[in-house]
Amino acid sequence: MASSRALAEASPATARRGQHPGIALTVIAATQLMVVLDITIVNIALPHIQQALKFSTTDLSWVINAYTLTFGGLLLLGGRAGDILGRRRVFIVGVLVFSLASLLGGVAQSSAWLLAARALQGLGGAIASPTALALIATNFREGPERNRAFGVYSAVAGAGGAVGLLLGGMLTSWLSWRWVLFVNVPIGIAIALLAPLYINESERHPGRFDLTGAFTATGGMVSLVYGFIRASDHGWTDTVTLTAFGLAVVLLAAFLVNERRVAQPITPLHLFRERNRSGAYGLMLCVSATMFSIFFFITLFVQNILGFSPLRAGFAFLPISVAIIAAAQFAARNQLRWGPKPFLVAGSLLVLGGVIWATRIDIHSSYAGGILGPTLLFGLGMGSIFVPVLLTAVSRVAPHETGAATGMLNTTQQVGGSLGLSILVTVYGTASRNEAGQQVAAFLRQATPAQAAEFRASGTLPAPYSSEVLVHGIATAFQMGLVFTSLAVLIAVFVIKVRRAPQAAPVSPSGGGT
Repeated sequence: MASSRALAEASPATARRGQHPGIALTVIAATQLMVVLDITIVNIALPHIQQALKFSTTDLSWVINAYTLTFGGLLLLGGRAGDILGRRRVFIVGVLVFSLASLLGGVAQSSAWLLAARALQGLGGAIASPTALALIATNFREGPERNRAFGVYSAVAGAGGAVGLLLGGMLTSWLSWRWVLFVNVPIGIAIALLAPLYINESERHPGRFDLTGAFTATGGMVSLVYGFIRASDHGWTDTVTLTAFGLAVVLLAAFLVNERRVAQPITPLHLFRERNRSGAYGLMLCVSATMFSIFFFITLFVQNILGFSPLRAGFAFLPISVAIIAAAQFAARNQLRWGPKPFLVAGSLLVLGGVIWATRIDIHSSYAGGILGPTLLFGLGMGSIFVPVLLTAVSRVAPHETGAATGMLNTTQQVGGSLGLSILVTVYGTASRNEAGQQVAAFLRQATPAQAAEFRASGTLPAPYSSEVLVHGIATAFQMGLVFTSLAVLIAVFVIKVRRAPQAAPVSPSGGGT
C-alpha cells in the first residue's frame, strides 16, 4: 500500500517529462527568451513611451535601468530560493510575477506606474532565470543530452536581445508600444501551466535566506551603476555621483564581510576558489559589458544616421541572431570532441575583432559596409562562448549549489551589461560634448545669420554636424569597449585552463528527489 501510494504521488512529476523531454526544454527556453528579450524589446518603443507618459529624456533611461538593475541585483537571491524551496516551484512563481508585472506595465497611466512595473518585472525575471538554467542541469543527463540542452538554452539566451529589437519594432509599428509588455502575458500563462506537467521538481535543500547578503549586493550594484549613469550627465566631481560610488563601496564591502560570516550565504564564496569557474564568471562579465553596448549604440546609428524605421532597425539585427544560434549549436555539438578551451579563445577573439571593426564607423558608413560585418563577427563570437562558459561554470558544483552557481553566472551577465553600458555611455557623453564644441564652431563659421539665430534659439545642431557628434561618440565608446574584450581574450587564454569537456557534478536526471 505504501509503495503504491508513493508511486502514485511521484508519477505526475516524472511520467510526462520522461516521454517529452523536448517539451520540457521548450518551456525552459521560452522562459529565458521572454526574460532576456525584455531587456531590448522596449528599446525600440522608447520614443513612443516618452510621448505617451510624458517622460523627460533623463528619466526615460530608467525604463531600461529599472528592469536590468533589479534583474541583475536579485539574481543571486533567485538562485538561492530555487535551491531551498524547489526549483520548479520557484520557477513558476517567477514566471507568474513577470507576467503580472508585464500586464501592469502595459496598462500604465503614468511614468511612476511604468517604472514600478518594470522593477517588478526585474524581480520576476531574477526568480525565473537562474532556476530555469538550474532546471536544465537537473532535468537532463550529463553528457550529450545536457550539452544539447545547454546549446538550445544558450542560443535562445544569446539571440534574445536581437529578437527583442525585431519584435519591438514589429509590435510598436503595427500595434502600440504597450504590446511590447502585453506580449509576455499569454506566454507566461502557458509556461506556468505546462511546467508542472513536463518539468521535474528538484530536491529541496534545508536552508535560510541570506536577506542581508541580498540587500547589500543589490544596493551596492544599483549604486555603482547609478554612479556611472549620473557621471555621464553631471561629471565625476558631482556630489551625488561621488556619494553613489561611496555608498556602492560600503555596501559591496559589507556584502563580502557578510558572506564570510553567515552559515548559509547567498553566494558561497568558495565557488570562486576553482580557477576555471572564476574565469568563466570573469569572461561572461567582460563580453556582456560589450554585448549590451553593441545593441544600444548600433540601434542609435541605424535609426539616427541611416534613417531606418523601428521595424527596419529590428530586421537589421537578424544576421547577428542567426550567427549566435549557429555558433552556439556548433559549440554544443563539439564540446566532447574539443572541449571548451578552443571555443572560449576563438569566441573571444571574434568578439574582439568585431569591436575593432566597429571602432572604424563614421558618418559615411553604410549598413552593409560598416555594420553587418562587425555584428556578424560579434554574433559568431558570442555564440561560441555561451555553451562552454555555461558548462565550465557548473562543472563540479554540488547539486545543492547549482542554483547559486548559475545565479552568479546570470548576475555577471546582467551586472556586466549594466556596468559596461553605463561606462561606455559615460565615454560617449564626454566624447560627444567635446566633438559638439568643434562642430558648433565649424557650423557658426559657415552659417548664415538666420541659421545662426535658429541654432541659438533651439540649441540643436543641424545635419550633418549633429551626425558627426553622434558618430564620433559611438566610435569612441567602442574604443573603450576594446578594454573589456581584450580582458576577455586574456581570461580565455591565460586563466581558464580546462581543455577537455568539463564534467558537471552528479545530478539525478529525474531532478533529485522526485
